[in-house]
Amino acid sequence: MILGDARSGKLPDHITAFGRALRRAGVPMDSERIANAIIATELVGIEHREDLRAALETVLVSRQQDLAVFGEMFEAFFRNPELAQQLLAQMLPKAAKAHPVKRKARVQEALSVAGLKARTPNQGETELKFDAAMTASDQHRLRHADFAGLSASEFRLVEQLVRDIPLPLPPVRSRRERAAARGHRPNWARALQEARRHDGELLRVPMMSRRPQPLPLLILVDISGSMERYARLLLAFLHQATRGTPRTAFAFGTELTDLRAAFRHRDTDQMLELANAAIADFAGGTRLGASLAQLRTQHKRSLVGRRTVVLLITDGLDTGAPETLEEELQWLGRHSRRLLWLNPLLRFDGYAPLARGASVLHRHAHGMLAVHNLSRLEDLARSMAALLKCG
Repeated sequence: MILGDARSGKLPDHITAFGRALRRAGVPMDSERIANAIIATELVGIEHREDLRAALETVLVSRQQDLAVFGEMFEAFFRNPELAQQLLAQMLPKAAKAHPVKRKARVQEALSVAGLKARTPNQGETELKFDAAMTASDQHRLRHADFAGLSASEFRLVEQLVRDIPLPLPPVRSRRERAAARGHRPNWARALQEARRHDGELLRVPMMSRRPQPLPLLILVDISGSMERYARLLLAFLHQATRGTPRTAFAFGTELTDLRAAFRHRDTDQMLELANAAIADFAGGTRLGASLAQLRTQHKRSLVGRRTVVLLITDGLDTGAPETLEEELQWLGRHSRRLLWLNPLLRFDGYAPLARGASVLHRHAHGMLAVHNLSRLEDLARSMAALLKCG
């Protein structure tokens, strides 16, 4: 097929519009993929809807995390004959749904920009107009908005804002010493040197104090499907907030992924790009026990003595055996200073860790902190400092 061929009718225009809508929703898209989608559509035809969906998904989607977005966009784009004009008019039913379809925020926004807003007889159009300047009420709402409920433009803005949130952790005294005016023991070598300069007179007693140093961090980020929106934002936040602190980062889902090479880069966007390329099980299940076992057998040197603070970022919805998780958390607790559970499910009032994995984790964690919006991230340093003072 030649692009722009009049014999193909309006089919290339419809597929092009669909590709642009996916790009607005955050799916990587270029002209080559759209051209391949047009060719695939002509080869498969539009008689069978599932065949058309499979063909477009094959040529337009290259990342696991974009499959859900593609599915919702396809359902919204090709559900109503008004949305695709004449493309699917012959194969789609005309019956309207009783309830409006719930879609991801970035899918809804991309459809709104494309002019493909879903209508129901009892519901008007809902259009979100986001002003980058933001009024005071907008700023207040954004600071307390759950990350999972952000639209695509809000998500991009929040991703930039989290990079400016500091995370100053209290330093601890190391075993290394230095000369100081006040300290825990006299510096006799320095005292003898000063006495020699003053004919044997010791005018003052120099002291030695322990050098302050930051606590090493072990960052474990859950990248399962339920943590999809939180994982990227928290990785961007911790990459900037822990700069200058000894840190080791891993992602876990069904297996453990080493992110140390990605975290060495100063640019956060490049870090996220490398992390996305390294993670093979993004938006899958969660097997925390098996991942911690892999950490113990392959990366146990990531824990520096008993001084490492472990930041475990997960909702606790583990699908592995609770006995394995219990055993691995006991080992992790013995080899770390503090195990802090950063749980986005604390956004719900009255949340209780009733799931099997969550209950095991709750017994071994020294503290559980909320990380579901900007306000909570701003208070995270103060909450962590209070928990670290106990140890």
